[in-house]
Amino acid sequence: MSSPLTLRRVFPATALTCVAVLATGCGAGSATSSSGGAAAAKASGASATTVPAATSSAAAKTARVGSTGTGTQTQPARTTHRGTAACPTRYVNARPGVSQGAAGSVYQVIDFTNISQTTCTLYGYPGVSLVGGSPLHQIGPAATRNTTAPRALVTLAPGATGNALLRITDAGNYPTTQCHPTAAQYLQVYPPGQTTPIYVAYNSKACAGTVGLLSVTAVRPGSGAM
Repeated sequence: MSSPLTLRRVFPATALTCVAVLATGCGAGSATSSSGGAAAAKASGASATTVPAATSSAAAKTARVGSTGTGTQTQPARTTHRGTAACPTRYVNARPGVSQGAAGSVYQVIDFTNISQTTCTLYGYPGVSLVGGSPLHQIGPAATRNTTAPRALVTLAPGATGNALLRITDAGNYPTTQCHPTAAQYLQVYPPGQTTPIYVAYNSKACAGTVGLLSVTAVRPGSGAM
């Protein structure tokens, strides 16, 4: 079991042998850095700065890998009811936090850090999916919403962090003919309310069929802990 790393082994933890989050088991979810046509990763503890070369030219104009590159925001930052603008993708660093495996699943924290010099907010659920292949593409359905905890407005001063908890169910729990197991190399993460993704290096088994393996909570304040 090994925990996920951000781009180029930025997050050295133990690899998990299961792929899920609220179940229990041992799938293989671990952050790694990609090579060749995949996004380069930084060893600084942040994340990579380039979009995977395998993405289409259209995606490359809007998507970025990690948090230190310059992302293209495809929609204006929206103002919350408290008067503080929502964090656009370019203000955010997303990376794997702590993780824990159980029988049939992996719980993976995703930390969101404000890397700008401006206070902004996150409210609601991030969009998360597994991606891989060449060209890079989404594998299986995106994460459903885990509504156990209510949404809350998270205000991030420069350098502050919020988090969401991702559950990844082990693809091995399903028959091969139903799941069509496929290797994934990234988590595609959209900060709440944004349409420009961040690609976080994360090796896992996905289901290429209609089986949904992912669920995610709303963003909460602070770094995630188990």
